[in-house]
Amino acid sequence: MSDLADKHIDEYADHVDPDAYEDPEHYEEGHGDDADDADDADGLDDDPELAALKKQMEEMEKEAQRLRELQEKMTAEAEAEKSEEAAADDVDARSIYVGNVDYASTPEGLQEHFKGSGTINRVTILCDKFTGHPKGYAYVEFATTDAVTKAQILDGSMFHGRPLKVNPKRTNVPGMHRGRGRGRGRGGYMPRGRGYGGYRGRGRGAYYSPY
Repeated sequence: MSDLADKHIDEYADHVDPDAYEDPEHYEEGHGDDADDADDADGLDDDPELAALKKQMEEMEKEAQRLRELQEKMTAEAEAEKSEEAAADDVDARSIYVGNVDYASTPEGLQEHFKGSGTINRVTILCDKFTGHPKGYAYVEFATTDAVTKAQILDGSMFHGRPLKVNPKRTNVPGMHRGRGRGRGRGGYMPRGRGYGGYRGRGRGAYYSPY
């Protein structure tokens, strides 16, 4: 029985590959490589140049965000200004220039003179911003553009002993500030029940003209 057992052991040993078993020292060495990789990763975090690069990238991102917000703000302001200009152009298209206006004239008097042309939103007699004296011309804003055409029929009509000059109001040049540095207006008369916001009163109270 002993000889038979020895024979089987020898046959088993012949079929065993010694290299199939991992050397304990090699096994421990392999785990050591993983530890070294972790140490290298920690070293990258501690690298001053890498830290400086990360900080620079963060600052660049903040600056990019600030520029995006600024661009959005500028775009919104441009759209608002464009809308205001469009609204002002619409007012200009419904207004007439009245020249050779007698200095004693009132907005109410001009409104009475032009009321036959159509519904009037506002009448403004322009005054010198320093002296407050009338400049001799006015603007009449109607509710429709058709009224502007009808009002031109009154070109040359007599008002307070003077022939009036009536023309469509010239649209302000884009980019110019509207209603600034153009003198004062007398009254800014708005017929009762008509007009749009910003009522400026009746009579001879001076104010900066909106035209």
